[in-house]
Amino acid sequence: MNTLFTSDDRFHTRIGWLDSKHSFSFGEHHDEARMGFRNLRVINEDKVTAGAGFGTHGHKDMEIVSYVVDGALGHKDSMGTNGTIVPGEIQRMSAGTGVLHSEMNHQKNAPTHFLQIWILPRERGTRPGYAQKAFAAAEKRDVLKKILSGDGARDAEHDDGSLGIGADVDVYASLLGKEKRVRAELRRSNNGWVQVVKGKVDVSGTVAAAGDGVAIEDAAAVDITGLADDSEILVFDLA
Repeated sequence: MNTLFTSDDRFHTRIGWLDSKHSFSFGEHHDEARMGFRNLRVINEDKVTAGAGFGTHGHKDMEIVSYVVDGALGHKDSMGTNGTIVPGEIQRMSAGTGVLHSEMNHQKNAPTHFLQIWILPRERGTRPGYAQKAFAAAEKRDVLKKILSGDGARDAEHDDGSLGIGADVDVYASLLGKEKRVRAELRRSNNGWVQVVKGKVDVSGTVAAAGDGVAIEDAAAVDITGLADDSEILVFDLA
């Protein structure tokens, strides 16, 4: 069964420097019926104005993923990491026992557009960790490229090139051309989520456009077809 969560139905936070849409309850937006899906807790689509961002703040016992769509996101944390994330890169921060970090758009004249994703960890109280990797567009073109793997060591790069994550989840990215099709197999629990980053796709009969999410329940696999050129998607195989 597929359930469509449209972009317009998301919670919306707008302050001077931030325009953020939340697929699930977040901050002052609270709905007990929308506290996430399976072990996927947060998907925020954030647009940050030039020279602004999230000052130093803390997280604990959460796997946090940043996926930049446009622009550049500066990251600094209490583990000593200090760098920048750009489109095509994935960042995974394991908060574990606790970590402080900031996320800033250091560009002077352009906004930064990114997805912030929280996934419930497999274990609580683990050592904090960080990983970042670039995936070329060619690796994702008309295929499902695994970018995060919940199997094996959290801090290792796996044989398939994916980064480890301390959660029972596998995450795939794809850039689909029009009428190109991929099949997503949901091996962990026959449940998953498709987030449309750009363009428009058909998820086994459910049409979803940019900003939409599709919750998939009790399905061993779904077929995803591009309905527009360069449709960008993330697929979560969830516990």
